[in-house]
Amino acid sequence: MPKPLEGIRILDLTIWQQGTYATAILADLGADVIKIEERQAGDPGRGAWIAPEVGLSAYFEAHNRGKRSIALDLKHAEGRRALLKLCESADAFVTNFRVQAMRGLQLTYDDIAVVNPTIVYVMASGYGAEGPDAETGAFDFLAQGRGGFASSNGEPDDPPIPTQVPIADQVGALHVAISILSGIASRDRTGKGARYDTSLLGSQLSLQSFDITSYLFSRQLRSRQYRGGSRPFWKIYKGGDGKWFVIGMLLDRAWPEFCHEVGRADLLEDERFDTFRKRIGDNAKALIAIFDETFLTAPAREWVNRLNAIGLFTQMIQSYDELESDPQVVANSYIHDVERPGHDPVPLVGTGIAVDGAPMLIEHLAPELGEHTEQVLLEAGYSWDEIEALCRDGVAGPAST
Repeated sequence: MPKPLEGIRILDLTIWQQGTYATAILADLGADVIKIEERQAGDPGRGAWIAPEVGLSAYFEAHNRGKRSIALDLKHAEGRRALLKLCESADAFVTNFRVQAMRGLQLTYDDIAVVNPTIVYVMASGYGAEGPDAETGAFDFLAQGRGGFASSNGEPDDPPIPTQVPIADQVGALHVAISILSGIASRDRTGKGARYDTSLLGSQLSLQSFDITSYLFSRQLRSRQYRGGSRPFWKIYKGGDGKWFVIGMLLDRAWPEFCHEVGRADLLEDERFDTFRKRIGDNAKALIAIFDETFLTAPAREWVNRLNAIGLFTQMIQSYDELESDPQVVANSYIHDVERPGHDPVPLVGTGIAVDGAPMLIEHLAPELGEHTEQVLLEAGYSWDEIEALCRDGVAGPAST
């Protein structure tokens, strides 16, 4: 089955995560993503979080699977010329280098639009294209702090806590992917390319749109809540086996059934809880205390099954070591094996998108540094003699070490 982005070519001049994961998603969907790397060591993410068990970088594989790699010295005139030649037939160009660096390389949107006026150029910055900090360096951790996310995360008595999961980078990458696809759709309609700007800071605010807007309307900061919520039916609880589960129900549903299911029919006669408003508002704290005690009488999984059976949405809190065997993860191929020539296949987390019922699986692992240099240059119109000269002159191909 053809993938939806087959025939789309994206040039990826990104490092680390914000831009790289965006193009990994599009590669999963069928785009030909050509990763442009410097010749010495390539993307610094290549050396991050290498798992000795398989000899691969989990970080680099997660963000660069399915791509091709070309190694070029963009500071050399011939290296820049080669990249501009690739731009002539590309649909999109993506970078998360700083604007100042792209000016120095003479690879701004205006530079590239000269050779391809229909190209979609996406600049993924730290703090936005305008303003006093437009050139300031950024990483995920910083964006979580400045963007307000860290201030809302954790227990009430804890200091501000950025999440260990790099959520600013990942959400930033999704905004990059949206920009690329929007740009291509617009170009197909109008015949014109454009420059799109996204940032870690802007995407962090977008992620928290409702929460920030709530403050802007009320000028009241919401306090953090213990175990994630202040309502009895929107909270995390511990079962009798020490495992945790979450109830997430915003509707007034199944109160009588719930009371009978947990063996507390007496609560139906308790006037503290005889209305939905009292249960989730005035007397919520008292009801939560009753739930805490009640849920210790059976294992967490038992409560999940019993409460879901009466229509009260409930799920286990799972750790990473439980995800691979989750029946929904298995059934939908959210994690699947990817072939590794000469070795056993390795499991990777996919994009989670299916088309006409077919999951968009990862086609191949991340490329070696400069693995496709000759192939890509041949496709761009270079002869073997010209490619040999570029490699001999230290312009193309991975540097010898």
